[in-house]
Amino acid sequence: MSLTPARRLALKQALSCALAVSAMGALPALAADAVLRVSAIPDEAPTELQRKFAPLGKYLEAQTGMKVVFTPVTDYAAVVESLATRKIDLAWLGGFTFVQAKIRTNGTAIPIVQRAEDAQFTSKFITANPQITGLADLKGKTFAFGAPSSTSGSLMPRFFLQQAGLNPDKDFKNVAFSGAHDATVAFVAAGRAEAGVLNASVWDKMVEEKKVDTSKVRVFATTPTYFDYNWTVRGDLDPALVKKLTDAFLALDPAKPEDKAILGLQRASKFVPTNAKNYVGIEDAAKSAGLLK
Repeated sequence: MSLTPARRLALKQALSCALAVSAMGALPALAADAVLRVSAIPDEAPTELQRKFAPLGKYLEAQTGMKVVFTPVTDYAAVVESLATRKIDLAWLGGFTFVQAKIRTNGTAIPIVQRAEDAQFTSKFITANPQITGLADLKGKTFAFGAPSSTSGSLMPRFFLQQAGLNPDKDFKNVAFSGAHDATVAFVAAGRAEAGVLNASVWDKMVEEKKVDTSKVRVFATTPTYFDYNWTVRGDLDPALVKKLTDAFLALDPAKPEDKAILGLQRASKFVPTNAKNYVGIEDAAKSAGLLK
């Protein structure tokens, strides 16, 4: 059947409209592909994690050309599972959480950078009890760790306590888990625990910001150094994007005011490359503590 010129024009216009609608319908999918999904272990209050990440997120958007979405989670295990199930692309992990992520992802999770400070990380033992002056004084006392999966708030302090001849489960009157480093300080300050342990970076920040009364709560011991935090990507992320992210972190320059502000919020002098081998000691400590088989 032949078409009149008018019918032919109408059909052409209808086809153009259909193609336009189809293209518009495809836009959300394209946008979704251009989103970088980020999360972090909840070692501080969710509002604080959001505040710290906001400038870094904007920087990563500029460096990658992608929309960056930060999603806080309720516990450490949720970050590991989200990385393993491809719900997030990039995660801020502690050393032990990285080991758990490596195991959960069958070795595919890739640590790309760490702060320079994370190669020489420590935990601080704190108390408001004047009778506690050393680790030996913790026998028979109530004690607060951070989260069970926290490297600096639980695993490594427990490991070093064991090396000092103390078994928290047997030698302490009671063991509690506060859930986060700043919460541990609150536990000790309020007398809910006679002593506790948290990472040195959060302690220093709280002291600087006068969020802890050091005339009451004080440090009485510090752990030996160990490797800790890193930024990790899921193993099947586009290698070109992994390189962009790595280069972006490494390019942060403390000599530039904007970069210095970002680094300051991350409690970092700079970011340096890292790799899975740096966390073998953490894995060994976890096995020694009975937290990994």
